[in-house]
Amino acid sequence: MKLTSYWLDTSQPFDHGSSNSLEGRYDVAVVGGGLTGSSAALALAKKGARVALLEAETIGNAASGRNGGMCNNGFAQNYAIMAGKYGTDAANALYKAFDAGVDMVERLVQEEKIDCSFARVGKLKLAAKPEHYDVLARSQELLAANVDPETRMIARADLRTEVGTNRYYGGLLFPKSASMHVGRFVRGLAAAAVRRGAEVYENAPVMALRKVAAGHEVETPRGKIVARQVLLASGISQVGPLGWIRRRIVPVGAFLIVTEPLSPSDIARLMPTRRNVVDTRNLVVYWRLTPDNRMLFGGRARFAVSNPESDEKSGQILKAAMVDVYPELADTRIDYCWGGMVDMTRDRLPRAGERGGIYYSMGYSGHGTHMSTLMGSIMAEVMDGRPDLNPWKDFDWPAIPGYFGRPWFLPILGAYYRMKDLVG
Repeated sequence: MKLTSYWLDTSQPFDHGSSNSLEGRYDVAVVGGGLTGSSAALALAKKGARVALLEAETIGNAASGRNGGMCNNGFAQNYAIMAGKYGTDAANALYKAFDAGVDMVERLVQEEKIDCSFARVGKLKLAAKPEHYDVLARSQELLAANVDPETRMIARADLRTEVGTNRYYGGLLFPKSASMHVGRFVRGLAAAAVRRGAEVYENAPVMALRKVAAGHEVETPRGKIVARQVLLASGISQVGPLGWIRRRIVPVGAFLIVTEPLSPSDIARLMPTRRNVVDTRNLVVYWRLTPDNRMLFGGRARFAVSNPESDEKSGQILKAAMVDVYPELADTRIDYCWGGMVDMTRDRLPRAGERGGIYYSMGYSGHGTHMSTLMGSIMAEVMDGRPDLNPWKDFDWPAIPGYFGRPWFLPILGAYYRMKDLVG
């Protein structure tokens, strides 16, 4: 079993980075070489800007290469709750932004000829308890009436046509959702940015940002540059002068396992429609098939940081959870197990905007593969004088009380959610 991301292990390493020292003047410095940063660098380069993309490690090494590779439309929150809190028009606009993110990924895959197995497989949200089905049905009724008429309910009696398990009580289907090989996508996106003229510097963590007359001085171990504008696409990075960000984002561990390839008969029985699948538990689990027919199974196995020991413990928990759903997989070999850190905001909604002359977009809270890609492109427009295009422009972002970057409360939160899953 490899304790490494399946996506990164099965995609070609990024080999388009610059070997030069960092120096000189740029129009934009993009900090972070994940999906947001790579998408932004591509969009800015298309506009003719001189762009330096600065990545602390390697392209896609953090959350962008460690997720489930799902482009699931719809936000994490219940639609009825979102409409009640923000109003129907605002909820619809945000919902459509997630739709636009899936469309953006599909368009970039086609335009830049990125071989990443993108497919509109749909997302199925499964009711873990009978009462959860009723909640999903009420949400679907509102979705269909207001913003997404393609959604539909799958009754428990019909569930076997979708997934080969008796563990759940029906589900809500979102047909627009997609899957992809996210390692090939993020590295392909960064390569496309280089083809369009952006310069990518790996192993170039930003250690200091200083305001200067010509914009911002950006210091890394590979040298310094002056950039007229800076975009932070750094997520939960613990490197550099990002204290303001760290008080607002909680890094939460997400863990995944990938099995050996399954047989055609197993796939036909367990995953006949190849959907992205997620359930309604607070300690959510999710699964899908990889392009080479392995079962990927992930979730909030433990409220812990990601490291080899933690990942292996989490892998054992996830194997047990997978067998709970699919007892037939009890003897199936696990080939990959890894973890990553999700950049979670307090309300589980992204944040993007400008502060002190520095732009930022992050906080995707586990729904980032497509929203981050969309927001990279949108932030290129925002930095070019179109702040009206930012769907998160009216959201404030207060610091989390009592939190300074170390999530001391995660074990307490994990125990609370486990209790909620047991009783309600």
